[in-house]
Amino acid sequence: MNNKFSKDIIILGIETSCDDTSIGISKNNRILSNVVANQEIHAKYGGVVPEIASREHQKNIVPTLHMALKNADISLSQIDAISFTLGPGLMGSLLVGVSFAKSLSVALKKPLIAINHMEAHVLANCIDNSPEYPFICLTASGGHTQIVLVNNSFDMKLIGETKDDSAGETFDKCAKILGLNYPGGPEIEKKGFSGDKDAFKFTIPKMDKLDFSFSGLKSNFKQLIDKEVTKNSHFIVQNLENLCASIQFTIIQILIQKLELAIKKYNIKNIAISGGVAANHDFRIAINSLREKHNVNVLIPEKEYSTDNGAMIAIAGYYKFQKKDFCDLDVVANARYKLGS
Repeated sequence: MNNKFSKDIIILGIETSCDDTSIGISKNNRILSNVVANQEIHAKYGGVVPEIASREHQKNIVPTLHMALKNADISLSQIDAISFTLGPGLMGSLLVGVSFAKSLSVALKKPLIAINHMEAHVLANCIDNSPEYPFICLTASGGHTQIVLVNNSFDMKLIGETKDDSAGETFDKCAKILGLNYPGGPEIEKKGFSGDKDAFKFTIPKMDKLDFSFSGLKSNFKQLIDKEVTKNSHFIVQNLENLCASIQFTIIQILIQKLELAIKKYNIKNIAISGGVAANHDFRIAINSLREKHNVNVLIPEKEYSTDNGAMIAIAGYYKFQKKDFCDLDVVANARYKLGS
């Protein structure tokens, strides 16, 4: 066993920050179950509708809990603590998870652990793993793009972030321009698999230090499409695979370039990735290529732990449990909860 306690620590993690209802159960730093209820209803709107998301969470959260307990083969009485996403995220969605966690805490007389969603993404790299510190983690998701210096599981410093759109938002918005379904990242990845990444050249923004900007890239992409479609109404259909491969390649290059700058600036020998974009196949290949290029160790979470999931909330709760970092019932959801706060 890899903890200082005499018994195993079992944590229930509740994640409701956006449109996926997820509950994970951990035993020390291993995951016993991780159930995700996707809200496919948003696809017809081309993006997440906050009001619908909160209502879907209310419908999904109890069945998700039952399935998580069944898959883990444990009962609620065996849970040592309940961890939950306090923020950041959509306020209505967060409120469902926070309220549910409080109810369980009162009913079971178990402690509550408030989790920062972005810190949990970083700690997803600790599932079934004991990483070497310090490491730099690039988190790229639908709502955030950040570079974090991780000194240990309790000490994280934000050293770079996007000033406008996130990498995930850029995937989604470019997919929408192309007429692809939501969520756009997986659609672009699928369509671009057989495309030529060098077919089209797009803008790589010049940003100071380790910060990101994707709004210029999105505008450049839209301008190209608008220009070409006026000349040829079939341009998108005739070039879809190449357009997808090219925009995906550009987004990945922006992420990789900033990560390389961070490696050099901090002379770090351990790097990691997390967030929904970390599930992208080409991105994972690009990150792995840095092993030999910079002589670094690379941590990449399993794909199911890259996107929003309850397992990462549970594992973050496991580390906080060891410090007895519990919260009171008067804690309130924080849609703009900052990493490290």
